[in-house]
Amino acid sequence: MNYKHLFYFWTVLRTGSIARASAQLHLTPQTLSGQIKLLEDRLGKPLLRKVGRGVEPTDTGRMVQRFADEIFAIGSALQEALQTDQVESVQSTFRVGVVDSVPKSIACHVLEPALAMPDRARMVCVEGKLTALLAELSIHLLDLVVSDVPMPTGLSVKAFTHLLGRTDVSFFASPKLLKTEGISLRQARARFPSCLGRLPWLMPNPDSVLRPRLDAWLGDQGVVPRIAAEFDDGALTKAFGRQGFGVFAGPAVLASEIEAQYQVVQLGTAQELMEEFYAISIERRISNPAVAAITDAARRELFPRL
Repeated sequence: MNYKHLFYFWTVLRTGSIARASAQLHLTPQTLSGQIKLLEDRLGKPLLRKVGRGVEPTDTGRMVQRFADEIFAIGSALQEALQTDQVESVQSTFRVGVVDSVPKSIACHVLEPALAMPDRARMVCVEGKLTALLAELSIHLLDLVVSDVPMPTGLSVKAFTHLLGRTDVSFFASPKLLKTEGISLRQARARFPSCLGRLPWLMPNPDSVLRPRLDAWLGDQGVVPRIAAEFDDGALTKAFGRQGFGVFAGPAVLASEIEAQYQVVQLGTAQELMEEFYAISIERRISNPAVAAITDAARRELFPRL
């Protein structure tokens, strides 16, 4: 691979267009486009696509961009260290992938211990689909993947799943919603879970991990949900819940935090309905200090039921 071509591609993404990158690199747009085309030919896949007057990366381009970010960040750190004669002070990097279906609050609590370590590394977090993150883990571009499902069987990835913990699922609604529907909080809690059939629902999308379990549990309770909206993103779901558009589900272990942050109230908890969270690493026996701190703290403090 010609790393000059990679640098040109990286610069185009940083500036947002061929024209701006050409001016920064002192190249003509035609020359720059030709150099990036050589990189695409070498890799065998397109890296950029036109959007309006600018460009954006393809899926392959985003993956290449993350590699390029690491490559040129390391190069910059090396140059700075050599110039200051302080090579030993270069901070190590702890790279984590978070599956996009993991609640942001859970991910934050899970990763907090890595930032509390005395000699902590600089943490770099990326979010994405499980399969893409596992591919990066397999080639050591990531040190850890935080997921809400274990590693699928049949993948040609040598990695190991470590259970962080499990939590019940609670249900939340805003006082505004209860007032609109003519239900007091005391009534809702006394009639839980049948009260859920009287309220509009903000549901996770059907292809999420939780949705099939939630549908099955509601069916067991004889509750037919009145679905107002479905969401990919848990934070967006809670934001709509705060505005009173529907009841929503969340990890019981974070119930107090969800109530305070989104000004909602907990209606009840389904102990039969569980969410699980995992750390996936290339180590069968964890030796990475940051990964060890994360797994130990999660099992001891965040998910004590494990």
